[in-house]
Amino acid sequence: MENAGLVGLSRQVALQRALDVTANNIANMNTNGFKAENVVFEEFLNSQARDNSFAGVNRRVSFVADRATWHDLRQGPTVQTGNPLDLTIAGAGFLAVQTPSGERYTRNGALQINAAGELVTSEGYQVLGDNGPILLQPQDKGIAVGGDGTVTVTTGQAIESSQRGKVRIVEFENPGRLRKEGASLFSAPDGMQAQAATRSRIVQGSVEQSNVQSVVEMSRMVEITRAYTNLAQMIQNQSDMRRTSIERLAEIPASPER
Repeated sequence: MENAGLVGLSRQVALQRALDVTANNIANMNTNGFKAENVVFEEFLNSQARDNSFAGVNRRVSFVADRATWHDLRQGPTVQTGNPLDLTIAGAGFLAVQTPSGERYTRNGALQINAAGELVTSEGYQVLGDNGPILLQPQDKGIAVGGDGTVTVTTGQAIESSQRGKVRIVEFENPGRLRKEGASLFSAPDGMQAQAATRSRIVQGSVEQSNVQSVVEMSRMVEITRAYTNLAQMIQNQSDMRRTSIERLAEIPASPER
């Protein structure tokens, strides 16, 4: 394949990747705690061209390389629900949860109580406290979660409150290194430790929505689709021109033998 075709193909692969990421953002516009993703591409320079007759300055061929995906960790809009089990984290912190794959972190504070009385996420993962999962009793009522994550309840006819644990809020020095798992879960890579939150607090009775900007993402999808279509047409035109050239060369009569 010629260099032009290879360059076009590399660009198409990059656009396909960008389209997948944008489509995933749009699909999760209504997912609580979802963080939008974006792609990073870079120029890859091939040190040699196909034909050694090219001048030195023209020997390098520029391709498109998919370098990485980064997460937009800006806080999404907050919606008041009045549900005592809905928690929003004001700040850069995360809730620590227990999953079958180990400890994970989320901004999705739409919590529930499972059959065992444990405080869990909407996916059913246990919300971790300073001393393990938060366990509530059947007679507990008037659930209150303080800004520091302390969970208190009233039991039966009692007037005094009882403490059921403290929701663990964590922060990271470089949250951009977190790896995304699913819609709203993150995992920490090796060597990256979760630290007790010092700049974040919990707001009860509200949830953080997705930070996806719908208008921006829809516009981006249209832009990517048009770029892919134009590129495909350019590659097709080049292929047609090459085929036409070969057909015309084949029609040149051979020189008569002397």
